[in-house]
Amino acid sequence: MRLKVLLPTEIFMNEEVSKVIAEAENGSFCLLPHHIDFVSALVPGLLIYEQEGREVFLAVDEGILVKCGAEVLVSTRNAVRGPDLGRLKETVENKFRSIDERQKAARSAIAKLEINFVRQFIELGESRHG
Repeated sequence: MRLKVLLPTEIFMNEEVSKVIAEAENGSFCLLPHHIDFVSALVPGLLIYEQEGREVFLAVDEGILVKCGAEVLVSTRNAVRGPDLGRLKETVENKFRSIDERQKAARSAIAKLEINFVRQFIELGESRHG
């Protein structure tokens, strides 16, 4: 199977692998070459692949995984290959999840601004016609 990990600005990796394990909202799953085509939304977590009998670990941000035939494509905002599992787990918990929380807070602030804008626009229209 060919695993490609795509970041917004580069192809992070493009290698032959024998197995891919990833994390979705409802838990981990494993893909082997003979499995059916598959699509999943990924959560920040570990992506594990097997290559020449050894497991390799990547920390990945949220993204999309698509298995089509013998190709597995992962599109994500961030990916990190690390020297050990402990540091990668820490990267996922500290870096990727905190980025996600900041983005949620920013979206909430924008939504509040939009609501206030609409409210003021309506009030302006009422004062002109009333």
